[in-house]
Amino acid sequence: MDIRGFRLTAVPEDFHDDPYRYYAALREQDPVHELEPGSFFLSRYDDVVAVYRHPGASSDKKIEFKPKFGASPLYEHHTTSLVFNDPPLHTRVRGLLMRALNQRAIARMEAGVVVLVDRLLDGFGRETDFIEAFAARIPVEVIGNLLDIPKDERGPLRAWSLAILSGLEPRPTAAMLERGNSAVEQFKQYLARLVAERRRKPGDPDTDVLTRLSQDETIGALELYHNCIFLLNAGHETTTNLIGNGLWLLFQNPGEMARLRIEPALLPSAIEEMLRYEGPIQLNNRRLLEPFDIGGMRLPAGSLLTLGIGAANRDPIQFAAAERFDVGRRPNRHVAFGHGDHACAGMNVARMEARIAFRQLLARFPRIEPAGDPERDRRIRFRGFRKLPVSARV
Repeated sequence: MDIRGFRLTAVPEDFHDDPYRYYAALREQDPVHELEPGSFFLSRYDDVVAVYRHPGASSDKKIEFKPKFGASPLYEHHTTSLVFNDPPLHTRVRGLLMRALNQRAIARMEAGVVVLVDRLLDGFGRETDFIEAFAARIPVEVIGNLLDIPKDERGPLRAWSLAILSGLEPRPTAAMLERGNSAVEQFKQYLARLVAERRRKPGDPDTDVLTRLSQDETIGALELYHNCIFLLNAGHETTTNLIGNGLWLLFQNPGEMARLRIEPALLPSAIEEMLRYEGPIQLNNRRLLEPFDIGGMRLPAGSLLTLGIGAANRDPIQFAAAERFDVGRRPNRHVAFGHGDHACAGMNVARMEARIAFRQLLARFPRIEPAGDPERDRRIRFRGFRKLPVSARV
């Protein structure tokens, strides 16, 4: 495969179905691949980790996003929220969120997630869309509970999240940008009302993240709104895709599904392997604040780096038999959740949700199988399914 002209802004049509053969060609032929002048794609595990660790690799996206979004709600959101910022904003807001997402807080959530998952499984039948009825419902309810959003007001949350995150594609269409900008504005308006109510009647700051953030005098109104939006977006996209991709991998590897049924203690390592093999987020980005030597090249300050998470997680130098899906794989030092100070703040919440989802699903249904053709999401940065019809029987 000749990848000299490979561009994320114009990928081949079959890339969406199987990006991994392109990633393998990039690793072998051009591991520091120039996408366009000053912009490079990294596909080797060691290179991706080196950039994650490098203090001169910035997550701040103001320079990169200004020409892409202009002075728009999407620009305001993606340059104000936690994920696309450097210290001190990143450090301060991450600290606030992590106190609400620590292991004790996650342990308190577990019983409620079990009840939620069992209730959703009650609705399974001969043909159920696994994404709509299950994988997407779990994180929306969990994040809704974290922000204490009234249950009857959670309907728009998933659509807002999908619209906002679609703007992060390498080349979003005008329609995608319009939907994303509208979603940011609608979500902000909703949060303004919710915050006003919460300030009049605070909840428990140990369990209600919105109360915790709204009571902190160091965070302004826009930071508050955009980091609540970030919580929904990050928690929804990662977990939905993890659970959907995970079931599809078990369908494609029935021996591993049987192994997991026999050895349910392998569930934690199975979740890590799902994250490695079909990561819910395939790409990340950094901008160099200073020259950096990588892959035998010296990249100048200002270079834009696309970190190929999906490529790094199948690097055979790091992972033995990297193309094999192995629910018992150890060690498994994947980078599906990033690395270092910018590792996903909610990664352990996602792990907990996925662990309970698969434990209850496999225990409830001795037979679960595809019930029609799946519909894969055609985005590049995020990897998952729009629809995954399944049949589940006791």
